[in-house]
Amino acid sequence: MKKAADPTLPPNRSVSKTLEILRYIGPGLFVTVGFIDPGNWATNMAAGADYGYKLLWVVTLSTVMLIVLQHNAAHLGIATGLCIAEGAGKYFKRLTANLFIGTAMLAVVATALAEILGAAIGLQMLFKIPIAVGAVITSVFAAAMLFSNSYKRLEAWIIGFVSIISISFLFELSIIDIKWAEALKGCFIPQFPTGSITVIMGVLGAVVMPHNLFLHSEVIQSRKWNLQGDDVIEKQLKYEFLDTITAMIIGWVINGAMIVVAASVFYARGIAVTELQQAQVALRPIVGGAAAVIFALALLAAGLASSITAAMAGGSILAGLYNKPLELSETHTRTGVGVTIVGALILIFLLKDPFKGLLWSQIALSVQLPWTIFGLIYLTSSKKVMGKYANSTTNKISLFIMAAIVTALNIYLIIDSIK
Repeated sequence: MKKAADPTLPPNRSVSKTLEILRYIGPGLFVTVGFIDPGNWATNMAAGADYGYKLLWVVTLSTVMLIVLQHNAAHLGIATGLCIAEGAGKYFKRLTANLFIGTAMLAVVATALAEILGAAIGLQMLFKIPIAVGAVITSVFAAAMLFSNSYKRLEAWIIGFVSIISISFLFELSIIDIKWAEALKGCFIPQFPTGSITVIMGVLGAVVMPHNLFLHSEVIQSRKWNLQGDDVIEKQLKYEFLDTITAMIIGWVINGAMIVVAASVFYARGIAVTELQQAQVALRPIVGGAAAVIFALALLAAGLASSITAAMAGGSILAGLYNKPLELSETHTRTGVGVTIVGALILIFLLKDPFKGLLWSQIALSVQLPWTIFGLIYLTSSKKVMGKYANSTTNKISLFIMAAIVTALNIYLIIDSIK
């Protein structure tokens, strides 16, 4: 006689498992857009056009560091229900917290400058809209999206923007001649061509972005998994790591593709890229008008999406200092969003060279990055903050090595600038 099925068990465990995992997917992709933003476009175009495939390793190293750091930031949010800014406001001394949050706000304004400016350049490429007007349009769009949408809706929009960018660069790669052996070597063998340290720091700052660490912990803690018991926390730590790795690898592929396109199209022909508009114009006769339009469309998508996440990060950072959650009806959050967008707009209006503005905004991020990393390590290594979920000795060592690498590169940049 056939045994009756147990109604308490799902009919298809694999399908059930997949659906369960999907509940936890999203935050990683939400922050991915932050490191395929217009600042990355500027630094990656400069890296590929000036040095060919030689600096691809910076993207690889940065992505490995990013996976560990983003997971650690999410770790804080999952285990404690606090974002980094809230943790700093609660556990740092007031002066230290003010300095920590102050530098983070400066970094997020620099980030928003790149995001808004990139979208404005995309609008200029596609519709001949002046940069200043495009910057205002982008700012209004970002504010409107933030004040009218939930996390879930924003996640869907961001994933859509990431998809547009990904498809665009897959198309670009499919129509150009790539020296794959050189590209593969460049991905894994560090090289420091003469005069490249500024670009290296720009690429590093564009990939491992301080505001993304703050934002990841914010998006994670908003789901309040820490209130659902140890079983949920353990499960989320596992699934979140999968989410982070998947999202960061997508970002690595897109950033690498940018450098490969620039190396294959511009470096191979001795064309120096000094602005993104020039890159689009140079693409047209080499690989066709469609590629040039797709380039501009992807840049616009990157700028719009990352403007939203940068403004969110600004709101989260300032609200967190006062132990407030990211809530757009709350005064501190609104102030943080306003400071981020308005501060970026003012700087854009003052810029004489938008492309250099993009590059130096990313260098500013890399200079602030050690502050964020050391602050994060302190929070996630403290048993007072994390309880039994505090970093293990191995994790601490890994994090301190990354902090040392970033700090050493910053010192190298300063010394190189003085010479």
